[in-house]
Amino acid sequence: MAQVELVGVSKTYDGNTQAVRDVSLKVSEGELVVFVGPSGCGKSTLLRMVAGLESISDGQLVIDGQLVNDVPARERDIAMVFQDYALYPHKTVEENMAFALRLRRISNKEIKEKVQQTAELLKIEHLLQRKPAALSGGQRQRVAIGRAIVRQPRVFLFDEPLSNLDAQMRTEMRGEIKRLHQRLGATMIYVTHDQVEAMTLADKMAVLDQGRVIQFDVPHKIYHEPSHQFVASFTGSPPMNLLRVVSSDGRLMIVDSEAPIEISNPSAQMLAIHSFVLGIRPEQLSLQSQGSNDISVVGIVLLTELLGSETLIRVVLGEQSAICRVHGEFFGKPGDKLTLHCDPQSVHVFDVNTGMRSVQ
Repeated sequence: MAQVELVGVSKTYDGNTQAVRDVSLKVSEGELVVFVGPSGCGKSTLLRMVAGLESISDGQLVIDGQLVNDVPARERDIAMVFQDYALYPHKTVEENMAFALRLRRISNKEIKEKVQQTAELLKIEHLLQRKPAALSGGQRQRVAIGRAIVRQPRVFLFDEPLSNLDAQMRTEMRGEIKRLHQRLGATMIYVTHDQVEAMTLADKMAVLDQGRVIQFDVPHKIYHEPSHQFVASFTGSPPMNLLRVVSSDGRLMIVDSEAPIEISNPSAQMLAIHSFVLGIRPEQLSLQSQGSNDISVVGIVLLTELLGSETLIRVVLGEQSAICRVHGEFFGKPGDKLTLHCDPQSVHVFDVNTGMRSVQ
């Protein structure tokens, strides 16, 4: 296990294209930290800099107290699992897993023991004599992970390892990776664009946008206390409703030039701000009143999506819309007028210019 610390790390291409901007964070020993964000946000570039596959333009990368900016990748004692598995097609599963150990000139007996133990851990011992072409996507990914585990590196890096798998296999492999982390107690950094994957796997999450870390925290706080409007809109499925609101003459209105919709019982803090963005999670909206001081908005049902145990209702609020998640089936139809209620303690207020959340 190792501690990984990034201090003001940046990456610039061609002298002017900044892929990563001034990233500072610490991955403690034994933690599983997930870098998550949309395509092009810099998360894979950041991971490749930790691996030594990309040079660092500015800042410091420290592993176990050692500055490793100029240390070659092969000397960092880091194992990386790639999106495309990167297995040798002409070698068997056993030979793929043993390859790095043979380069270290470890005895054949020890190699065989390590490969067998790792294969049993991943439940692929019956596949050791097969070649990659004879394996399913999930089996290939297990082999790629096994090849990393057998090396016993200081740090494991995962670059979107599940993106080539179907939905059911992704869910299964997610559980496998979580179980492996708990069993190995290893330091892991994992990159994904899938926020559900990030939330379920991470001890801590770094949410990136345009090369910057917007928030670095435990999943619970990322979800329930987003520091920025971007984090709120990226996490959650469906994500947080973000409604543009203005305060005027002691009343709050959802912005709509033709038909403003009043929000009842606004807080003093909301009234003190002329214009802001109101954030409400879909599950915090209810069809029943939450109390005498609840926030209430009236809209028109646009569509409903029955998901089995719950229903998503999209409601038009003037020129804006919101999604409400309710348990069971909803029997309303498009065009119906609907009043949504919310406990004022569960909403978030974001600055309309900076996107930062105001602490309530």
